[in-house]
Amino acid sequence: MTIIITDEDVRRLLPMRECIDAMRMAFRDFDAGEAVNRPRMRYLAKHPDPGRRYMANVHVGAVPSAGIACVRAGSQIMRPPTAARERRTYENPQAFNWGFVILFSIETAEPLALLHEFQLSGMRVGATTAVAVDAIARPDAQTLGLFGTGKQARNALEAITVVRPISRVNVYSPNAEHRDTFARETSRDGLTVTAVTDPRAVVTGADIVCCATTAMHPVFDGEWLEDGQLVVSIANSDVTNKRSEVDRKTYERAQCVIVNDWESVIDNDQTELLEPIEAGVISRDRVYELGALLSGKVSVKQTQRGGVQNGIIYYKNNSGLAIQFAAAGGILYRKALAEGSNKVIPTEWLGSDLSSYYKAGFRPSP
Repeated sequence: MTIIITDEDVRRLLPMRECIDAMRMAFRDFDAGEAVNRPRMRYLAKHPDPGRRYMANVHVGAVPSAGIACVRAGSQIMRPPTAARERRTYENPQAFNWGFVILFSIETAEPLALLHEFQLSGMRVGATTAVAVDAIARPDAQTLGLFGTGKQARNALEAITVVRPISRVNVYSPNAEHRDTFARETSRDGLTVTAVTDPRAVVTGADIVCCATTAMHPVFDGEWLEDGQLVVSIANSDVTNKRSEVDRKTYERAQCVIVNDWESVIDNDQTELLEPIEAGVISRDRVYELGALLSGKVSVKQTQRGGVQNGIIYYKNNSGLAIQFAAAGGILYRKALAEGSNKVIPTEWLGSDLSSYYKAGFRPSP
């Protein structure tokens, strides 16, 4: 039987720490050439309403050590940014997210599960950020500056606090109600989250500055950055739009830039990084992949307070990768299967029965 794994199952079965461990494994395997990933593919198509577009979002890849290959397929209606509205918005006619991930067995090729992707999508971004923070940030990093108050920001906060002893967070978004609610709901014993009215207050004094927004344009001035800070962003360009949460000055001040996948930079035409490289603002040989850090091929460490500082370190969480869904999906599938899920589909419904062809001596063409 093929099981269905819902967003609620993801919340219940996948602790953030386990998701972080899965991302660490996936990127190590990717660097070693064992995990397979193709850059994500997105496209827009004409919609009956001229102000809207249909958008597809597809990822494919495999993590053999997890026993999983996967296809992530997202299907949404979006309203592109305009001069009057700087953020793209998603407007499916029903309040549903129609994206899902098909988990395939590497051993048998059969579909093991259909996995709702909404909850996991935010978790794997936050968890990957935490993997980078754990590899780079000072062990005693305690102060986080956070831009954003939505799903991605919540996951980033949760994940970073797993790997570093964060005790103070300054958070900003343009919506005062959103940032006040975020601060109230995420504060807890040992963690003070303060909603600030000035975006500069997010940057000032922070060990880590994390951008987790839907912004189309930079959310802070790179001149505000302090030497020795670790900067994280998740907004990236692709063929459907051009966006960046950081400005050119941030690249100028960066000792180096860490990305998840260089091939995705090229394939998705991530001009916010390619143009500074072309202009000589930062050299290509100072752009490293996350997997290289995890494997020890490259060492990038945030310096201790009071040490010699020379700019900032910038982790550009530059693309969603199928290996993230495959690695976490393997954990979810095994847990859901052991639990005895009652949300099942007969696996044979999802494939073509070739037994009569085999008996006749035929074999299907690839």
